[in-house]
Formats: sequence, C-alpha cells, structure tokens
Amino acid sequence: MSNFTISPSPHIHSGDSIEKNMYGVLIALIPAFIFSIVFFGIGAILVTLTSVAACLIFEFIIQKYLMKQRPTIWDGSAIITGVLLAFNLPSSLPLWIVIIGAIVAIGIGKMSFGGLGNNIFNPALVGRVFLLISFPVQMTSWPVPHGFSTVDAVTGATPLAIVKEAVKNGQSVADALASSGISTSNMIIGNMGGSLGEVAAIGLLLGFAYMLIRKIITWHIPVTIFATVILFAGILHLANPAHFADPLFHLFTGGMMLGAIFMATDYVTSPMTHKGMIIFGIGIGLLTVIIRTFGAYPEGMSFAILIMNGFTPLINRYCKPARFA
Repeated sequence: MSNFTISPSPHIHSGDSIEKNMYGVLIALIPAFIFSIVFFGIGAILVTLTSVAACLIFEFIIQKYLMKQRPTIWDGSAIITGVLLAFNLPSSLPLWIVIIGAIVAIGIGKMSFGGLGNNIFNPALVGRVFLLISFPVQMTSWPVPHGFSTVDAVTGATPLAIVKEAVKNGQSVADALASSGISTSNMIIGNMGGSLGEVAAIGLLLGFAYMLIRKIITWHIPVTIFATVILFAGILHLANPAHFADPLFHLFTGGMMLGAIFMATDYVTSPMTHKGMIIFGIGIGLLTVIIRTFGAYPEGMSFAILIMNGFTPLINRYCKPARFA
C-alpha cells in the first residue's frame, strides 16, 4: 500500500520568485532612467543613487537591529522602492530631503506593517506624499530639462500645473499649451518639466511592453486605468474643450504612465483577481482625473493609488476566486 501524502499549496510551481520578478521590474525601469539622465543629467543620477542607498540601509538596520530578522535587502524590493521614490522626485531636490523620504517609505510605508508582503500602501508613494506635504516648495520646484549642462537649472511648471493655473485665470487649455510650447511629441519624449520618472512616456511604455512579454504583470490594471482616463477625460473635454484638457494630455503628463505601469501593479497592494484588478484600475482612473480637474493639486495619481490601496482588502473580499469543493 502506497503512502498518501498531503501537503499545503502551492502544488504547482511556476518557477517565479520574488528576486526574479523584482529584478525584472528594475530592468523594465532602465529605459525611463536613461531618459531621465538625458534630460536632467547628474541630478537624476544623484537623486536615484541616494534614494536607493538610503532605502537599502534603513531596511537593513530595521530588519537586523529592530525586528531581529535576517536582512533580505537583496531580494530587490528595497531597490525598487528607492528607484520608484526617486522617479517621483525633482532632480534638483536636496539629498537630505531624499533621505527623509526613504526613511518614511521604508520605515513607515513598509516595515511598520511587517515588511514585504504585509504593507497596505505602496511604500514609495507613502514617501512621496509625505515629502509633498512636508516640503511643498522643494517638491514642486521642477527643473527645466538641461542635460549635463553646467548652467544652473531653471525651474518651471509642469504641464499639469500650467493648464490648471491657466484655467483658473480664465485662459483656455489650448492657449496655455501653445504659449508654453508644450506639444504631444514633447510629452511623449519627455522634454518638459517634471519628476524623474514622469517625463518620458516612451521609456515607460517600453518597460510596460517588457513586463508584459516576461509576464511580470498583466495588462488589467494599466489598461483599465488608461481606458478609464480616456473615457472620463474625453467626456469632460467634449463637454467643454476650453476648460478641460484632452485625454492624450492626461495620459502623457504627470505620473499617469509611471503610476499605472509600475506602482498600481505592485503585487502586495493591488487586488489578486483579474476582476478585482479592473475595479481597482477604474477607481484609480476616475480619482486621478477628478483630483487633477477639480482638486487643489495639479497631479492626482499618487493620491488615487494610495486611496485605492486602502480599498484593496475589500476588493479582494468581494472578488474571491472560485473555491474547489
């Protein structure tokens, strides 16, 4: 008589691992990082290296000395948090503020919940929103792309801020964009003011294609966000084109691409089922356009993702996969 062995799931292993997927995401971020260096020069490199190093150091200290755990800083998650935090910051941000953001992202956004797999909110966005509220002047001083020029960088407004201010002053969206020299091609390439990771839509889309091909993420959350933004922003634009920007403007500006592709798809803080992912994406898309259009801040992607992160447990509960009898 043969033995009948019962073991817990998973019973079929796909060959994936935390390290494999995390470093796959890092590879996908390389094109956007290259664009950020081209446009912002040494500032992009310094901010990114500082953010990554600080995240690794603080996670190591917290795990080893406070939580008495074996440090797992080389699984790639802390590195991704550092890169994504840097991608949400201006290239001219003082490095001591970057370090504070890393402390908040790792210490509060991640490790206070127990570490990787337990955090409710995206750690990089927790750090970014904390800095935005605490250091609003520094966090909204956007350098105009200048590459490796030794000339002091001139600061300018982002396209979202330009449009919001123009509408507030009674100017049309089209006139505001024309007077500022912002075109769709500039937005796609990234030749405009903004944070490191939001300025080059083409680089982010290359990373998106890579992750889809490697099956690191699925299409459900990013595509749903894009479709929702196109639909909702399109309705507003058709209703009043002088007052509301067109859908392509919303897609290619701000943190839309970065958030939808790399931050909303975070394994830990997004829903588990495809149905839940679609609900999650619709919520982010709607909230982003609402905050951008009617809120006090020109950008709304970070807030939208964090709000929907809070709804993720409820979405998971409602969208349970079918159980085997």
